[in-house]
Amino acid sequence: MSPVFRAVNLRRAVCALGLAVGMLVSLGVAGVNGQDSTSARVPATREEITLSFAPVVRKAAPAVVNIYTKKLVERQVSPFAGDPFFERFFGDFFSNGATRKRTESSLGSGVIVDPSGIVVSNNHVVGGADEITVILQDRREYDGKVIFADKESDLAVVQLDGASNLPVLELRDSDTLEVGDLVLAIGNPFGIGQTVTSGIVSGLARSGAGQGLGRGYFIQTDAAINPGNSGGALVDMKGRLVGVNTAILTRSGGSNGIGFAVPANLVARVIDAVGRGAMELDRPWLGISGQPVTGELAAAMNLDLPRGILLEQLHPQSAFHQAGLLPGDVLLEVGGDPVNTISELEFRVATLGTGRTAPIRYLRRQKMFDGLVRLAAAPDTPPRAPKEIRGPGQLAGLDVVTVNPSVIEEAGLSLIAHGAMVMETKGASRRSGLRPGDVIFAIADEPVKSSGALAKRLRQASLPVVLQVMRHGRRGTVTIRQ
Repeated sequence: MSPVFRAVNLRRAVCALGLAVGMLVSLGVAGVNGQDSTSARVPATREEITLSFAPVVRKAAPAVVNIYTKKLVERQVSPFAGDPFFERFFGDFFSNGATRKRTESSLGSGVIVDPSGIVVSNNHVVGGADEITVILQDRREYDGKVIFADKESDLAVVQLDGASNLPVLELRDSDTLEVGDLVLAIGNPFGIGQTVTSGIVSGLARSGAGQGLGRGYFIQTDAAINPGNSGGALVDMKGRLVGVNTAILTRSGGSNGIGFAVPANLVARVIDAVGRGAMELDRPWLGISGQPVTGELAAAMNLDLPRGILLEQLHPQSAFHQAGLLPGDVLLEVGGDPVNTISELEFRVATLGTGRTAPIRYLRRQKMFDGLVRLAAAPDTPPRAPKEIRGPGQLAGLDVVTVNPSVIEEAGLSLIAHGAMVMETKGASRRSGLRPGDVIFAIADEPVKSSGALAKRLRQASLPVVLQVMRHGRRGTVTIRQ
C-alpha cells in the first residue's frame, strides 16, 4: 500500500475513533474514576444516536399530573351594593349588599412522590379549592384533597382517593445543581395537556422572583414555563426531580425564558413533614435582621470577597444570639452551606428543620469563628396572655396580647417590638384610631411590658390618655380623649 493510502486510512481511523469517543462522552458514558463502566457501549438505538430527550421523558412524565380545581367564592351583586348614598336614593335597587356565589376554575400541575397517591403541587394551585381533580398521563382520574399547605414556600400536598401503585419521581439533591445543567420542565400549560420543554439551569439561589408567592429561594431556568405549569416538575437528565415549577417573570403573561422552581431539598422536607402527619412546615425562627455584604462593605471589613450577611439586629431569644453572634458579625455559613441573603438563610434552616443543631461560621473583627446553633421555632415566652381592655372611653373592647417572639413571627413585627399588640377592636374601641397589629409600648412616657400591665394601667387611667404606638415599624402617638 502506498504511503498516501496509508496516511488517508490513518486519518480515517483517527476520525472514527474521535467520533466514537465524542458520542460516548456526549451520552454520559463513563468507565474511569470509579464510575459505572458497564454503560460504556456503542450507541445502539436511533434515540441514542440523535441524543434525544425521549428516554428521560418516558421515565419522568408518567409521574407528572394535570390538576383541575374548583372554588366557590362569594361576590357582591353590584359594586354599589351596601353604599348608604345609593341606598338612600335607590332603595333595594342595588340588592342591599347581597352577594352571589360563583364557581372559579383553575388549572395547574403536580408531581407524584409516593405510590399511594401523594402529589406535591403549588399552594396557589390547590390551596382553598373545594374540588380537586387529578388526571394522570395515562388518563386515569382521581379526586384529591389537600392534606398539607405552606404559603411561605408555596407548596401543598394532595392525597388522591383510592390510588395505589402509582409511578413516582425520585428526588435529587438540589444543592448539587450547577448553572448550565440541562433540565426539562413538564406540566400542563394553558390546559392543553402534558407538555415538555427543555432548557438549562440559568441561575441558582434566586430570591423573591417578583411574584409574591412566598419567601423566595428558587432555581431559575430558561425552560419554557407558562400558566398551568405551576406545580409541575423540573427534572434532570436522569429523570430526577430537581424542583417544582412555581412562577415566571413576565410582562406579557407568557414565558420569556425566566422561570422559577422551588428546590427539591425543600420539597423533601415537605414530604417528610407529611409522613409525620404535620399539616404545615415547622420553620426555625431566625430572630435576626441583616443585609448582604456588598463590595464596599467587603472592602471596609478587609474581606477578600463580598460574601455573607452583615448582622444588624438579634433578638435576645434568637437561637443565633444564644449561639454567640452579635450585631456587626458576618454570618458566612449554616450547616456547611454558604449564606449570602436572608432569603437564602431562611431556605437553609427550613431544609434543616427545628430541633436540630447546625454548625455555623462567622466573621468578627476580621477573625473567623465556628459555633453551633440550636434551631427552634419562635418561643411563645413570655406568655402572650390575651386581655380585653375594659376602659376608659374608646379603649373599651380592645383585645391585646403580650408581644413575644412567636407574636413577632406571626404578625411580622420588628425585632425590637415590645409591649402589647392589638389583636381586635370591638365596640367603642373601633373609634379609637387603633388597628389590629399596632403595638402599644408606652402610656405617655412610661413603658408597657405586657398585656396585663397595659390593662391594669388603663383601668386606673383617666382621660385623655396618650398611647405610644408602633405601626408598620414606625412610631407615633394615639390620644384617647373620650
